[in-house]
Amino acid sequence: MNIAFYTLGCKVNQYETQSLRELFVNRGHNVVSHRDNFDCIVVNSCTVTAESDRKTRQLLNRFRRENPKALIVLTGCMAQVLKDTSNINADIITGNTDLEKLVDLAEKGEKTNQIEPHTRDEVFNTPLISDFAERTRAYLKIEDGCERYCTYCMIPYARGFVRSKPLDDIKKEASNLALKGFKEIVLVGINLSAYGKGEDINLCDAVDAVCSINGIKRVRLGSLEPDHISDEMLTRFSQQEKFCPQFHLSLQSGSDSVLKRMNRHYDSTFYEDLVNRIRKIFPDAAISTDIMVGFPAETEEEFEESLTFAEKIGFAKTHVFAYSRRAGTVADKMDFQISNAKKTERSQKMIKTTLKSEADFLNSLIGQTLEVLFETEEDGKWVGYTKNYARVETTSKENLSGKLKKVKINFASGETVEGEIV
Repeated sequence: MNIAFYTLGCKVNQYETQSLRELFVNRGHNVVSHRDNFDCIVVNSCTVTAESDRKTRQLLNRFRRENPKALIVLTGCMAQVLKDTSNINADIITGNTDLEKLVDLAEKGEKTNQIEPHTRDEVFNTPLISDFAERTRAYLKIEDGCERYCTYCMIPYARGFVRSKPLDDIKKEASNLALKGFKEIVLVGINLSAYGKGEDINLCDAVDAVCSINGIKRVRLGSLEPDHISDEMLTRFSQQEKFCPQFHLSLQSGSDSVLKRMNRHYDSTFYEDLVNRIRKIFPDAAISTDIMVGFPAETEEEFEESLTFAEKIGFAKTHVFAYSRRAGTVADKMDFQISNAKKTERSQKMIKTTLKSEADFLNSLIGQTLEVLFETEEDGKWVGYTKNYARVETTSKENLSGKLKKVKINFASGETVEGEIV
């Protein structure tokens, strides 16, 4: 049958869609775009916010309206935590505990809801991939699950307990991707820095495993929890020439009292110290983050603390977002919810501050000659990224897709630097 996919959410979801794509192809099915005529569509959902759930429901209704005879499958995090499936416009609803089971259900074509709960003895069971569709860099999922229970988050309930991919499987998968021509691997997980929990391994071992593969030139990390990163880990990362010095350290707030209400496992002093230690070991490191504004009961003073802290750290890139209520979380029941107007006001103020530090970071690159992995051509210019994840544009008559080139950075504009190949 012709099968299409639509993915919402994080890099892990994108990886799992690739895994599903290969499972269906190996069974003899044909993958098509969700814009084409399809016999079946798999919607891989996110449930981080209520808005995520709304978008998923909207998509399911649209696909039903446009393809009334097609089989519609809902999977992913939203499906995993559904309490009531009666108003979900899908024929098959299944969670994220067993991707291979989804293929069996789709082939049978029978309407069913099969959501199995996560268990403590669950093992890492996502099938390996050998390609990554329409990408120059490949994501490699090495960890699943989260046990942090932040008060605003449903992910521990949607993803279960921490479990890790065996090192031999990581090497095998990285080798397969190298054979396909991928030069950069991004290691991803639900709580990536918890890799190896309960075992005699940690994230450094996973980095070392991928770095050992011929053909792989770069190894990058996805989002990290700050309190899991030790000096020993930073030292080991620095010993790998292929390691990319870009650290996405999830902050959420620069106010200690807000962090406490969020049930985050660090304070601003710890976070700042970690950033300083990273910059000492990696002088060219880019520190990026997520910052939430408008968390329940966030006062003007707490917001100003967060704003001042963000300015002090000087992030290379910041994802600023307003708190969104999510039914089933502790924060949803907290008193003193912030108005949408106030959230918008604080978002704009935080974005203005963090854009300045982003510009400072990009301007610091001017005059340097940096290695760039090029990806696509946009509006007559080739676009690629440095090891510390600065977006670079250049002009060239050569097809640069997937190629590493040295580029002298001449100027910065907006979120991009431009230069010439040397």
